[in-house]
Amino acid sequence: MRSVAVFCGSSKGANGLYSAAAEELGRLLGRRGITLVYGGGNVGLMGVLARSALGEGGRVVGVIPEHLLPYEVALPEATEMRVVASMHERKALMADLAEAFVTLPGGLGTMEEFFEVWTWAQLGLHRKPLGLLDAGGYFFPLVRFLDHAVSEGFVRPVHRGLVVVERDPARLLRALEGYRPPEGSEDLARWIER
Repeated sequence: MRSVAVFCGSSKGANGLYSAAAEELGRLLGRRGITLVYGGGNVGLMGVLARSALGEGGRVVGVIPEHLLPYEVALPEATEMRVVASMHERKALMADLAEAFVTLPGGLGTMEEFFEVWTWAQLGLHRKPLGLLDAGGYFFPLVRFLDHAVSEGFVRPVHRGLVVVERDPARLLRALEGYRPPEGSEDLARWIER
């Protein structure tokens, strides 16, 4: 695993555990020589994450839409900053540059990015590992909902199995490095009800 796209908040949130998790993940990526691909911002968890990776000598590639430059303020010390025209281009480029995806706490944009790459995996458009870093139990209600969606027949268990959930950044990275997609998860025709 040479690169990881991380989706996370442009704010730090209400719990200091979110920043601590972003900082630890950034340090681990930098130490392991894994390129961080992220939203390019200098603010919130994005900034904490990127500066931590850089502090350990890591490579950091930011991808930021032109219209967000005044708000998210691109990180000037990033190894590489790609400015794109739209959110669609941002997500597509981040997906192309990444060999795995990690989602940290964040808001609507973070959730939308996570669900899109998960949907792409469900549709067989990629076989890259996906992880939720459940810092401070932030994702506990979401995981409960996802399990509910399985029990209600809207998400197949095999597709629920596409997402690794861990509370510890080191354990999450180990799980992603050893990840194998659930057998049959890529067989789209098999899962479509007629």
